[in-house]
Amino acid sequence: MRRPVPRRSCRRWSRRFVGGLRVRLVVTFVLVALVSAVTATALAYRDARTAVLQRTQNTAVNDVRERVATVAAGFDLPPDQRSLARFAAKVSEGLGARIVVARHQDLSAVSDAYADTEGRITAELRAAVRSGDGARFQRVQWRGDPYLVVGTPVTYADGDRRTSGLEVFVITDLRAERDDTAALLDSVRTGTVPVVVLAALLALLAAGTVLRPVRKLGRATRELAAGDLGSRVAVRGHDELAHLARTFNDTADALQASDAELRAQEAKARRFVADVSHELRTPLAAMTMVATVLEEDADQLPPDAAHAARTVGAETARLSRLVEDLMEISRFDAGAARLNAAPTDLADTVRASLALRGWTDRVTVELREDVRAVVDRRRIDVIVANLVGNALRHGAPPVTVTLAAPGGDRVTLEVADHGPGLPPEARERVFDRFYKADAARTRSTIEDSGGGPGEGEVFGQGSGLGMAIALENARLHGGTIEVGQGPEGGAVFTLRLPLRHPEEGDG
Repeated sequence: MRRPVPRRSCRRWSRRFVGGLRVRLVVTFVLVALVSAVTATALAYRDARTAVLQRTQNTAVNDVRERVATVAAGFDLPPDQRSLARFAAKVSEGLGARIVVARHQDLSAVSDAYADTEGRITAELRAAVRSGDGARFQRVQWRGDPYLVVGTPVTYADGDRRTSGLEVFVITDLRAERDDTAALLDSVRTGTVPVVVLAALLALLAAGTVLRPVRKLGRATRELAAGDLGSRVAVRGHDELAHLARTFNDTADALQASDAELRAQEAKARRFVADVSHELRTPLAAMTMVATVLEEDADQLPPDAAHAARTVGAETARLSRLVEDLMEISRFDAGAARLNAAPTDLADTVRASLALRGWTDRVTVELREDVRAVVDRRRIDVIVANLVGNALRHGAPPVTVTLAAPGGDRVTLEVADHGPGLPPEARERVFDRFYKADAARTRSTIEDSGGGPGEGEVFGQGSGLGMAIALENARLHGGTIEVGQGPEGGAVFTLRLPLRHPEEGDG
């Protein structure tokens, strides 16, 4: 069964076909060939027609001059009607039976008594011949057909070149010449079609030759954009396309080298963070024990020493959380973070997370009770601790936690507050590592309740890794966290999770 082609794909293909470079090249070639053929045809027709008519009129004028001179040598003036008719007939016999009109003052004779000559001999030509300046000719159209009319005055032969009053007009039919030039035009027109077809074929070949390296370059560019930094194109020749291919290859080489260098530096940085974090755990454990002992005995110390002991204990705890956060981030970067997923009641998980940190009375919950998902309970607890902790620190009451299942396969957890909210630049960077908003925005402090990495991380406090860890935990579940602005102000963080992790089966 043939699969239907989507309408959008059809439109994209049609736009590509209509507006493609190949089509434009072919159309341009064909138009150039067509214009050239039409121009050549017009010029050839004009030159051929001019040459045929010029040859015909020159021959006709010379023949008329010679024939009239020959016949007029034995012609007596003044003539009568009969002699004038004989004169016209003799001139016509020597000119291939062309129609001859002889005129002398008021007398007129035609070699063909049935011919209509009034419409073919114009007044302008009669006036030009009457002036006595020699033979004149004129091309005329009569009843849709072309004719050449040659007129000449007959002069005396005594040397003074005076006109005798006798005028001769010879009418030559040009239909044969018209048909010859028309046949030539038809022949050239017929030859235009194969010229245009040949131009189209040559255009297709040229377009294929030009566009083949362009298509290869486009394919390599798409591969490079998709992340294949080893994509290259073959360089052939020394033209502009070859230069473009060499430039692309040089750019890809530089990009691949830069990427390799950046990856190596990033890997070194990650190893450094992981190694430092690991090495700090042992001395921190000892420092934590000492700080705990000092805090327990703080009441028995002088006020300044007691304050110092409590400060050391708090800062040691913060340093311990920072090390744990760095190690957690290192596990995400190394791809070593794994889910310990199991079917979990999300409402119970949220309530337990709030109760563990003493936030139950400070948060309003709207939890759907029948929502169960395959998640890692510990990681969901980290996410809830970070989202609610930031709302309590930066927002204004009431802070609301809403659990809902708007779709059949997804669940959302929304944490909203009614504080000043986040400016656009902060919303764009809120999940960046080590990003801290303005500390002056902090409303209150949140008592640290211990727990896993990133728990209770807040803006302007801690390491700046808590929200990044929360987002990585969400992505590990196949979900995401989005930040926005509430309708009445305040920040809104929305956790979206699938009810079942994509890697989990249906069984």
